Amino acid sequence: MQSIIAASLYGILSIIGGIIGYKTAGSKVSLISGTSSGLLLLIAAYLQLQGQAWGSTLAVIVTGVLVIVFAVRLAKTRKFMPAGLMVILGVVALILMLSQLLASA
Repeated sequence: MQSIIAASLYGILSIIGGIIGYKTAGSKVSLISGTSSGLLLLIAAYLQLQGQAWGSTLAVIVTGVLVIVFAVRLAKTRKFMPAGLMVILGVVALILMLSQLLASA
């Protein structure tokens, strides 16, 4: 259940972040990437609710990619918001997802 919650919350946060990035900076890339990655995480959470084991794998992959992308962005900009926050929350979500995935294996 913790993986479902983590994927859902990180997905919603990604969508909100993409919308905020678009509204504040006019970044279509933020809107598209935030919305698409957020929707993938929400789909992964739904699949997990339906008992589909690969939903967990999808959530781990999408979250892992987001953590890498935001870590690179943080290294480039040296600004904590939003990249640093997304890295920290992504790592927490990833730990929760992986612990549940490994426990069920």
